[in-house]
Amino acid sequence: MRVEILCTGDEILTGKTVNTNYSHMARRLVDVGLGVHWGTTVGDDRESLLQAFRQAGERADAVIVNGGLGPTVDDLSQEVAAQAAGVDLVLSDYWLQRMEESYARRGRVMPPNNRKQAMLPANAEFIDNPIGTACGFAVTIGKARFFFTPGVPREMRRMLDEQVIPRLLALSGIKGVAKLKRFHTFGIGESRADQMLGDMEAFKDGGGIKLGFQAHYPQLETKLAIRGEDEADLAVRLAPIEAEVRRRLGNFIIAEDEQTLEGVILAKLLERGASLATAEMFTGGHLAARLAPLAGAERAFRRGVIARDLGELEATGVTPEAAAAAARTLREKSGASHALAVLIDLDEGIDRPDLGGTICIGLADASGTVARQARLLGGRDWVRVGATELGLDCLRRHLLGLPVDERIDFERR
Repeated sequence: MRVEILCTGDEILTGKTVNTNYSHMARRLVDVGLGVHWGTTVGDDRESLLQAFRQAGERADAVIVNGGLGPTVDDLSQEVAAQAAGVDLVLSDYWLQRMEESYARRGRVMPPNNRKQAMLPANAEFIDNPIGTACGFAVTIGKARFFFTPGVPREMRRMLDEQVIPRLLALSGIKGVAKLKRFHTFGIGESRADQMLGDMEAFKDGGGIKLGFQAHYPQLETKLAIRGEDEADLAVRLAPIEAEVRRRLGNFIIAEDEQTLEGVILAKLLERGASLATAEMFTGGHLAARLAPLAGAERAFRRGVIARDLGELEATGVTPEAAAAAARTLREKSGASHALAVLIDLDEGIDRPDLGGTICIGLADASGTVARQARLLGGRDWVRVGATELGLDCLRRHLLGLPVDERIDFERR
């Protein structure tokens, strides 16, 4: 089945907004076995949209339109879709009521222009938006089935997974169910992961499982894509492969599927009834910002210190000993059961690819202190992001009883 993704909006067309929605939709379609044949971006112009809808309706079997469902004058998707389909716009009393109730729950009166969001092409198939005011819908234009989704990423993603993809799979005639198993790792690069897993029979031609990697420094995502008769069939076939991948990737696995590194850390702290304080140099609070917003963090995250000089925590210089001392002092002052200190000594000079930094990690708990030193190259941002991830990973390892000083691919001696 030929699928097109059509994104709308002047902000997308002009580059003022990075189009992350397209990349997410394309990846998810590939994950379930649906290819993307065309990707189109159109501004907020009626004639351009109309032409794009008609062209897509002639060359594609299914089209996902993203954006243009809002209440303002530049949101044109419903109107142009109705024109392209040759039908009138009609009011959805159901969706109008849903929007009014949504505003009422927040103690607000719905602005009159939001009524526009309840105007849908006649005979359109309603696609629910459980977390927003822009409902989706599906219509046929030309020979293609069009699925309209809102531009707000979290709304689009939920609607895509729960409603649009199931409809596309039914339309395509693809039988069975698909599953994407994901392993998130830190410390190994794509080529090394491929070397560690590539010889597994399950990933060879005829093995039934597709192995893929997506690198987004400092993490690597390892993906196992499989299709089967039903969920039970997939579970049986995947179980031994998942176990072998875990064995081979070992301590470098920081999370799986929807988990995050910081989520794994917080869960472990809460499980133990433990608490945490952090101190960081140069990373500008990025480490604390990964943990503090999580649900439940208020019960575990005790204090975050952000400074270019951690002398107040008895850290003299950037050495493993200084990091351990800073963590120990922070633990005592904060009253937390665990403390993490990330010290960085950045190279001097202008930002450049060979600019690096020495990172010293200190961990303290009731049993004492642990320290780790590493050196990363790649410029200021590379060092900052890498140091944040290294600090969190060291804490994860320490909480799980794993070696903290295991060498990573990004290290330079």
